[in-house]
Amino acid sequence: MEDSRIVDLYLARDESAIKHSAEKYGARLHGISLGIVNDPRTAEECENDVYSEAWRLIPPNEPRDYLFAFLARIARSLSLKRCRSERALKRSAYITELSHEMQECVPSGASVEAQADCTLLGEAISRFLYSQPQEKRELFIRRYWYLDSISALAESFGFSESKVKVTLSRLRAQLKKHLESEGYSV
Repeated sequence: MEDSRIVDLYLARDESAIKHSAEKYGARLHGISLGIVNDPRTAEECENDVYSEAWRLIPPNEPRDYLFAFLARIARSLSLKRCRSERALKRSAYITELSHEMQECVPSGASVEAQADCTLLGEAISRFLYSQPQEKRELFIRRYWYLDSISALAESFGFSESKVKVTLSRLRAQLKKHLESEGYSV
């Protein structure tokens, strides 16, 4: 079923919207959650929570052209929230590792002024990513947005783990340089 039709079902408050969302995107949403929480049962709970949250958020939102991105953002947010609330050491260590990698190339946001620039920073990062070849852009997004592991990325892209690490390191360095050229202090 087309995304636009699924959104119409949500807008009409038709519960079959949840069933169609799960059929079309369930496996991918489960994969996003599983990559973050690292527990199949918790990932399943997060996936189910995604549909409840989508039910709550549509309307007022109408993500006809980006339903998967809308649901994926909810899945990521709920999964990260679950990790924070459980404070499981092995799970939060992974999130901490990724946060540390990104601290090297993104401003801290410690000042009020930096927090106000959050939207501009997001736009600057988007411009950087769209200036990259598609493969590098996808690698970066899958690592830092979807939180895929190095080994999963290597397998998916057909690279060695070393190549993935080097590529991501170079992308972070280029992002840092790009942000500094746009006036951000990193």
